[in-house]
Amino acid sequence: MKLNKVIVSYSGGLDSSTLIYKLLSMDLDVQAVNFSYGSKHNQVERQFAKDFCKNINIPYFEIDLPFIGTLFQSNLLLSGGEIPSFGYDKKTMSQTVVPGRNGIFLSILAGYAESVGAEAIAIANHSGDHYLYPDCRPDWIEAIKKVVRLGSDGKVELISPFLKLSKAEICRLAFELDVPVVKTWSCYKTTNIHCGVCGTCRERKESFKIAKLEDPTEYLQ
Repeated sequence: MKLNKVIVSYSGGLDSSTLIYKLLSMDLDVQAVNFSYGSKHNQVERQFAKDFCKNINIPYFEIDLPFIGTLFQSNLLLSGGEIPSFGYDKKTMSQTVVPGRNGIFLSILAGYAESVGAEAIAIANHSGDHYLYPDCRPDWIEAIKKVVRLGSDGKVELISPFLKLSKAEICRLAFELDVPVVKTWSCYKTTNIHCGVCGTCRERKESFKIAKLEDPTEYLQ
């Protein structure tokens, strides 16, 4: 299928921001959709996402899913416990898994894409997510690709260009594409500056270090 218009599941983070730049470099019509679902960092994340899209002049839409924060259990949610301030590992980050999140997001995006004539929806999951998040793993992605294709009668495809890339490789790609990295948000806490100690901040720091690139992010610690 020849792609023209792509709808991106957009958090305002480094990965999905780099994905937007990658798709734009392919001369595609890109739209970004941000979901608010009751996470502790939603407010900060959404402002970064909105500002990022405004600065590069692409369509940006917001969808609110309050039932997730009310009915689901995860420390990532306002209704859950504390965000752990430890490494990006299974024991720590499993506390931040939101059950079924990507399945819900992508189902909505598939319906929206079909409605507006977009040929594809895109997600920026990467290889570092695989052992932590069930709905980021290759077998799950392949399954949901089939669901999206069948559910849209072949009108919409799911693409996941970073599926086999590491976070460090995404950092390198971000620099190659001149992504304004400092205007992206990764932190799971609610400050306006990256905390530097939560799992996602630690992963961000480590990925720049592995990539041998200067990290322009400001951290509290």
